[in-house]
Amino acid sequence: MPETLTVVAFALHVGGGVIGLLSGIFAMTARKGERVHRLAGDTFFASMLVMAAFAVYLGFVIPGALVNVFIGVFVAYLVATAWITVRRPAGVVGLSEWIGLAAALILCAPFMLLSGQLALGLPPFFHSAMAFRGPLLIAIYLFTLVLAIAAGSDAVVVFSGGVSGASRIARHLWRMCVALTLATGSALSNGLPRLLPPHYRLPEWTLFLQFIWVILMFYWLIRVRLMGWAQSRREGAASPTPTPWRPDPPASATPPPPPRGSLG
Repeated sequence: MPETLTVVAFALHVGGGVIGLLSGIFAMTARKGERVHRLAGDTFFASMLVMAAFAVYLGFVIPGALVNVFIGVFVAYLVATAWITVRRPAGVVGLSEWIGLAAALILCAPFMLLSGQLALGLPPFFHSAMAFRGPLLIAIYLFTLVLAIAAGSDAVVVFSGGVSGASRIARHLWRMCVALTLATGSALSNGLPRLLPPHYRLPEWTLFLQFIWVILMFYWLIRVRLMGWAQSRREGAASPTPTPWRPDPPASATPPPPPRGSLG
């Protein structure tokens, strides 16, 4: 029975990830703010929550996969806070923002401690099957940096009374893109290799495909924060629709009759 549950959980985890990747691609390429973008974003949000939930379950039941618990919770946190940001009216703080801040701090604290220990050469409190050096060390530092940025961003939103304007769009944007990057990385490094023949290995360059979303993220952040994209969108939505031009009717060749009672 436990093995059957693990297989079902793995299937739901992979299925949620595939739907999340496809809907994320649609959301990134569709015209922002339009119906297709919103529908793809909602699908991405729901499917990524499914993927993350079963990643957490698999992290507990599969030996040596405890790191999936942290990544699954972090992905769920990212997509939830990104989705709430555009669903919540601008400049409003509710219970979900406080929960998001608490989750970010809980996630960030152990990685801050681990990164500090590794930077100072102290024995880490968390033991890994892989040595903390090379790509793994860089990944831990980057993961800690992103967590710190997320926690700091949540603190600013909560204690400043909400977020609006370009900052609101940017908050939604970078969180969705980071979640999509993590999902793509997981698919390329863990999910897809399980479906391939045992003797076949993906070329190492395929791992860099996940960073396409990081490049697009910076592209859109530059447009939103530095080029006034959000402001132009608001102005375009607020401007009235211009009345189509129509030619004046031709003048009548017959003069109009004089008014009644005139001397003409």
